Amino acid sequence: MLSERQRLILSAIVDDYIRSAEPVGSRTISKRTDVSFSPATIRNEMSDLEELGFLEQPHTSAGRIPSNKGYRYYVDHLVKRGNLSRQELEVIKQFFAEKLDEMERAIQHVAVILSSLTNYTSIVLGPELMGTTLKHVQMIPLNDQSAVVIVVTNTGHVENKVVMIPDGVSMSEMERVVNMLNARMTGVPLLHFKSKLYNEIGAELSHYSTQYEELVSLIEGVLLHDEDDRIFISGATNMLTQPEFRDVGKVKSILDLFDETQTLMRLVSATSDGIQVRIGTENTVEAMNTCSLITATYSIDGRTLGTIGIMGPTRMEYGKVISLLDVLSKDMAVLLGRWYK
Repeated sequence: MLSERQRLILSAIVDDYIRSAEPVGSRTISKRTDVSFSPATIRNEMSDLEELGFLEQPHTSAGRIPSNKGYRYYVDHLVKRGNLSRQELEVIKQFFAEKLDEMERAIQHVAVILSSLTNYTSIVLGPELMGTTLKHVQMIPLNDQSAVVIVVTNTGHVENKVVMIPDGVSMSEMERVVNMLNARMTGVPLLHFKSKLYNEIGAELSHYSTQYEELVSLIEGVLLHDEDDRIFISGATNMLTQPEFRDVGKVKSILDLFDETQTLMRLVSATSDGIQVRIGTENTVEAMNTCSLITATYSIDGRTLGTIGIMGPTRMEYGKVISLLDVLSKDMAVLLGRWYK
């Protein structure tokens, strides 16, 4: 347990270091209006905090900076949620007042807002496949060998795919397949498509088409959802503006991470509801050892749909980011209610 004086000094050091990115000395802390201790007293407490592992001294003659342990204590016990400015609240209000007709576009905009308001990197994980269902399938023949298949989901997502018709399959057979999909697959969650496709649709197709296996494979290629489409990143290069990442090698490993979709999804996926803060080595990927990741889940009717997150240096404005994610996660639930009614 830290004394009240140690808590006050630790909080002051973290706040100053977040603001300046420079090691903080005892004289700097003594000039704060909320600290009434002498520089000598502050130096002694800083020394004790360093010995306890809450502070580090980068150079012998320099001041101190928070350690990962110091940041963790700060986030768990000392952080004050920042009040969002009137301008920031207006940006959020204007966005959620827009009439967006496609969920993917709305989520992408949320990622852009987060990165622009924080100057960090935002990562938004879209709704789970369980919540996305097929609404309608349409086919437009191009010629005897090809057609455009249009797939519409309940989230407003529209996808056009040109497909090659298997040899020996007539256009009327293809139309019958499309009618079957609309009759049997509408409202089915994408997560269950594959099993239903092979167990039910495939079995029915086998009764009237000798090439049913090719047709099933064709349908699978058109309808099955790509997991990579669930993740949206904005402000990746914002990491380059942080003084901690002047080391090219260090920032390259982080930028490379943004191309590893599955790894990034595992990082951002929530292990529990609400807001989570992972600092430095608490993250399971080595490239993230100098970063913090703050995530918040968004839910509808008690069902978690996805996650919004902010990645930045461990010297992050925790109070502001936590407040921002708290507001946006609630607004996201309202926004997505337009599609999940």
